[in-house]
Amino acid sequence: MKEKTKNITEAVAKRTAKNSVFLDLFQNKNYLLKLYKTLHPEDITATEDSLTDITIKNVLTDNFYNDLGFIVDNKLMILIEAQSTWTINILVRALLYLAQSYHEYFQHTRQNYYKSKKVKMPKPELYVVFTGNKGKKPDKISLSKEFFEGADIDIEVKAKVIYESDQDNIINQYIIFCKVFNEQTGQHGMTQKSVLETIRICKDRNVLKEYLLEREKEVVTIMMSLFNEEEILKSFIESEIHDEARETAERMIKDGELSLEKIARYIPSLSMDELKQLEAEIMQLYP
Repeated sequence: MKEKTKNITEAVAKRTAKNSVFLDLFQNKNYLLKLYKTLHPEDITATEDSLTDITIKNVLTDNFYNDLGFIVDNKLMILIEAQSTWTINILVRALLYLAQSYHEYFQHTRQNYYKSKKVKMPKPELYVVFTGNKGKKPDKISLSKEFFEGADIDIEVKAKVIYESDQDNIINQYIIFCKVFNEQTGQHGMTQKSVLETIRICKDRNVLKEYLLEREKEVVTIMMSLFNEEEILKSFIESEIHDEARETAERMIKDGELSLEKIARYIPSLSMDELKQLEAEIMQLYP
C-alpha cells in the first residue's frame, strides 16, 4: 500500500510540471495581450512589454493548477479556469491564489508588510473562465453571498464569470476549443483521435488557429499527457476502493456473524469467488 501511494504522489507531482493548454496559450505574450485587451478594450497603450506574468509555479502539489496571473498598469489580473462542471468553491481558489500572488509580489518588490511604511500593491481583478454552459449561472459571484448569506464579513472576494459569447476574442475562442474537445471525447473517448479531431475542427473554424498551427505538436503532447495521468489517477482510486472493500469484508468474515452471501449483498463490488478466496486465506492464517 505504501509503495502504491508513493507512485501516485509522484504522478500527481509530475502533472503540475506540465502546463495545460490554458497556460501554454496565455504564457505567450502575444495571446496574453489579446486576453488583456479583451478585458480592457479601453486601454490602447498596453503592449507585450507592459505585461508581467506572475502565474504561480507550483511543481510539487496540484494547488492553483490551471490558474493565470499577470500585472499590467498597476492591476493584478487573476483568471481562474473552471472546467465544465460548475463549483462555487472556485471563489476559495481565487482567494488563496490572490493571497499567494500578493505574498510573492511583496517579496519580488522587496516590500516589508511588517514595517510601518504602507506597502504599494496593485489593484486586484478576479475572473473565472467557465468552459461549460452558462444556463442560469451568475455573471458575478462573491464570497459573502455564496458562503455567508450576504453577511458583512471581514474579507470579501468578488469575481466576474466569463462564459461563451458571440464575440470573436481570444477568451471566447479558448472556451469554444474546450467545448469542441468535450464533444470529441464524448464521441471517441479519452483518445488521441479526440485530441487530433479537436485541433482539426478548431483550425477549420478559425478557433485559436494561429496558436494551433504554431504549436500543434505541443498541444497534442500536453493533452495526451493529461489523459495518461487522469487514467493513472482513476486506476489508483479504483484500486484504493477495492482494497478498502476487501478490508471490510475481511473484518466481517473474521467476525463470523454473517454468511458470505450476506456479505456479498453489503459489498457488491466483491464477487462471490473473491469472497471465497478471501475466506480461504483467512482460514489458513487463523485456523
